[in-house]
Amino acid sequence: MNSKIKIIEDLSLNAWPSHQMQIYDGWILRFSYFYTHRTNCVEQIGLSSIPLRDKIAYCEEVYAKWGTPTIFKINPLMDSSFDQKLMERGYHTAHTTEVMTMDLEKYKVQKPARPVFLSREISPDWLNGLFSLKGTVNEVHRRIVPSMYRAIPKDTIFASIYDGGRIIGTGLGILDRDYVGIYAIHVDERYRRQHLGESICRSILNSAIDEGATEGYLQVVEGNEGARKLYEGLGFGYFYTYWFRQEY
Repeated sequence: MNSKIKIIEDLSLNAWPSHQMQIYDGWILRFSYFYTHRTNCVEQIGLSSIPLRDKIAYCEEVYAKWGTPTIFKINPLMDSSFDQKLMERGYHTAHTTEVMTMDLEKYKVQKPARPVFLSREISPDWLNGLFSLKGTVNEVHRRIVPSMYRAIPKDTIFASIYDGGRIIGTGLGILDRDYVGIYAIHVDERYRRQHLGESICRSILNSAIDEGATEGYLQVVEGNEGARKLYEGLGFGYFYTYWFRQEY
């Protein structure tokens, strides 16, 4: 189980680059002007030699200069004492996420209920549709996020559903090793309950299987029962939970 968690954690790092990153004694400090927790946190990827207290203080100093809270990602592979130490320093749980996986050999390939446009390259149209669906108006985010998507070092599947000339649904598949990760599933709230999210996911999965993928994974915020029900209907099952400890 731990080896598979490590694989998915590695895949997730590949799938979602940050605007800036630095390596510090087995930790990655990620910074993206607080666009998301995942792209603006500290992740542990290797062994440490510097005392923990000094390392945490260093991270707090760096993020203070960047103008964002210090955030640490906590996953099941880490010693639970680290999470406890952060809690004692006043860090609170900011964001809890469930990872779901599926053996694609058991997936029943079905034609999507709605037409989905797939592209292997990111386009300004897809990005603008994503920003519109997410309500992204921060000018810094609108400037840096396109470069983050273009920096993904793996093969990608960009999915869109249109109503006329307007994007009303997006999705992203990222192929890495034998896996496909599903990201950026967003649907215009005026078009909910019309199987758009399911159609996007099925289109990505069908394409990924054609490319040789045998495993699928995705991440859903804890408490988002609508999304979890959708993914369970596709065949995904719960695998593990990770969360973030935030300074303030």
